[in-house]
Amino acid sequence: MSEDDIAPGEWIIRATVALDGDGTDIAQARHLAADFLTRVHAEHALPVSQRAVDLIQLVVSELVTNARKYAPGPALLDLRVSGDTVEVMVWDSDPVLPVARAADADRVGQHGLEIVMAVAQGFEARREPDGKRVTARITLADTPGATVTRSRCV
Repeated sequence: MSEDDIAPGEWIIRATVALDGDGTDIAQARHLAADFLTRVHAEHALPVSQRAVDLIQLVVSELVTNARKYAPGPALLDLRVSGDTVEVMVWDSDPVLPVARAADADRVGQHGLEIVMAVAQGFEARREPDGKRVTARITLADTPGATVTRSRCV
C-alpha cells in the first residue's frame, strides 16, 4: 500500500531512517522498530501485541540484513501504520529482486526471506528506477485488547 492508496480520512503513522552501512544498521533498525511500535501504542492508542513487536523486529532484522549483504551503498527503512497493519519497507540500490530458496533442512543460513514470507500477512518486492523496495505487512494485534507493555529489542 502506498500513500496514494490511503483513503480520505484514513491516517498513517510513519518512521523512516537512512541506513549507511556502518555495521550498526541492523541493531539500529530493530531499536527504531521497537520504539516506533511503543509510540504507536502510547500516542495513538492502537493495540500492539508483544508478538507483533517480536515479529516486526524479526522482519526488520532480516530485510535490513539482506539489504546490507546484497546491495552496495545506502538503504532506507520505512515503517508505516495504516489501520491495524504495519508495513515494513526496505529500499536498497540493487535492482535484483529477492527470491525465496527451496526448503532445505541441510542448508545453513539464507533462510531470511523464507522466514519473512512465513510470518508476514503480505509480502511484495518490486524494482524501482534506482534499486528495489521490499515490503512486508504484519498486523499489530493478535486479539482485540492485546497490547505491548514495554519495548523489547533483541
